[in-house]
Amino acid sequence: MLSQLHIINYAIIDDLLVEFSPGLNVITGETGAGKSILMGALSLILGDRADGSALMNREKKCIVEGFFRGEFERNEGFKNYMANHDLDLGDELLIRREVGSNGKSRAFVNDTPVNLQQLRELCAMLVDLHRQFDTLELGESDFQREVLDALAGNGPLLDNYRELFRKWLQCKKDLGDLIRRKDQFIREFDYNKFLFDELEELSLKPDELEEMDQELKLLSSSEDIQQVMTKVSFELDESERPMVQELKSLANQLGVYSAFHKSLPEIIRRLLSAQIELQDIASEIEGLKDSIQYDPQRMEEIQDRMAKGYRLLKKHGVKTTKDLLQIQSSLKEKLQAVLNLDEELADKEKEVAAQERGVSDMAVRISAERRKHHKNLEEKVNQLLSRVGMPNARLKVRIENAALNADGMDAVDFLFDGNKSNRFDPLRKVASGGELSRLMLCIKSLVAESMDMATLIFDEIDTGISGEAAKQVGMIMQGLALKRQLVCITHQPQIAGRADRHLFVYKEGRQGVVNTRLKLLSETERIQTIAQMLGGERPTAAALANAKEMILIDGKK
Repeated sequence: MLSQLHIINYAIIDDLLVEFSPGLNVITGETGAGKSILMGALSLILGDRADGSALMNREKKCIVEGFFRGEFERNEGFKNYMANHDLDLGDELLIRREVGSNGKSRAFVNDTPVNLQQLRELCAMLVDLHRQFDTLELGESDFQREVLDALAGNGPLLDNYRELFRKWLQCKKDLGDLIRRKDQFIREFDYNKFLFDELEELSLKPDELEEMDQELKLLSSSEDIQQVMTKVSFELDESERPMVQELKSLANQLGVYSAFHKSLPEIIRRLLSAQIELQDIASEIEGLKDSIQYDPQRMEEIQDRMAKGYRLLKKHGVKTTKDLLQIQSSLKEKLQAVLNLDEELADKEKEVAAQERGVSDMAVRISAERRKHHKNLEEKVNQLLSRVGMPNARLKVRIENAALNADGMDAVDFLFDGNKSNRFDPLRKVASGGELSRLMLCIKSLVAESMDMATLIFDEIDTGISGEAAKQVGMIMQGLALKRQLVCITHQPQIAGRADRHLFVYKEGRQGVVNTRLKLLSETERIQTIAQMLGGERPTAAALANAKEMILIDGKK
């Protein structure tokens, strides 16, 4: 519950601390005293946009703090939200909003900074603020469906349904992606097949183009290479003084003196080794010379194949045979993927169909619960409407089939007949502002009984009613306040008399400056205030007696 509201430097409030109690808290005061300013300040910590022009002193920032107490651990949704956003959770919660003169603001939850969206989401779990013009949401189909679901107790069923619906939508999206991929592959199939066939027809081997380039260079220079190799072979082994024979002769000449120096045998061995090596080289050159033959036919074959290979290198913007083979492999995978996608598509279509059946089955269950409880909603609301001064008004709930969506398969619409004419039209088209206000109160009182709603705040929604209707509104609020906290700004003495805590707002002028003040009324002050609400500034004895009777209902305060 909201235990305190601390306002600093806002509108005509310099520093004001408002303390609330469980049950029904009523705020009264003269028009213009600052009751709506309190709601404006409260709206700041609920996430409304800030306005720097609302600051009382432009040289100081505005601060609004809301202190909440409760067993937050019991509220799983609230507990999970705090945990998911790394916010500390205890038995007390402090929400603070700071606004500078430039209109920029900051928000904090237990001194942890949060953005406005997070502030709105969090406070929606703590406070339900209903103002005079908030009745517009009553005409919205989403709100009407939520009311019906709350009374039908569809919360857990809807949570499960929405999870299934989310998975179904994701599965449908995946199917759509597969279909688009297949369409793209099909559009590219002919071109990819053409590219693949070109590479497949050439049938390149790893490093083939690079090896053919080397072979072509060899064949192009084969005659020159043969001439040089013939010369080298001749000089080594066949000239008038061949190198091989010369080395052998030199080794023999040194051999005569090998016993005269210890190093000579090693030198002679090396000369003979060199002679043998040169002999092998000469023989190898002879063999190579025979293998290197000028072959114009082979050169033509290589040039033709290399031309095709280089054309493909240029076409694909790559430089090596390896790159072309990788492209060929990739194209093969793409062509195969078209065939594989057919099987994957068939599996995904079966999955989507199965999930759709599950979503539809659960939507049918939810729809059945709504149709089961809508008559009960009509009866209870119509009973309450009679109590709040609208005996001829009737509410009718219309449920029609709709396409599957995140909320099921129903279009829920509230129809209204204000004069027993049996002509029911959509609520948003026919109900007046006063009728909507009282209807909203009736509906919220029913919803509050069906779910654990947050603190309820009503800002002058009793406008346009008086007498017995105001008394019944007060009784409804008093009944609501038995299980939850209510804060109500009102001009109606019949409602003020039901308060568990009566706060009075007034203006006070000091040194030419007007400030909004607030005080908790004692029993005597309450009687005087309610008497003035009944009979004017100077209430009669009858008004005072009537006020006392309003406060001492059924012999209880």
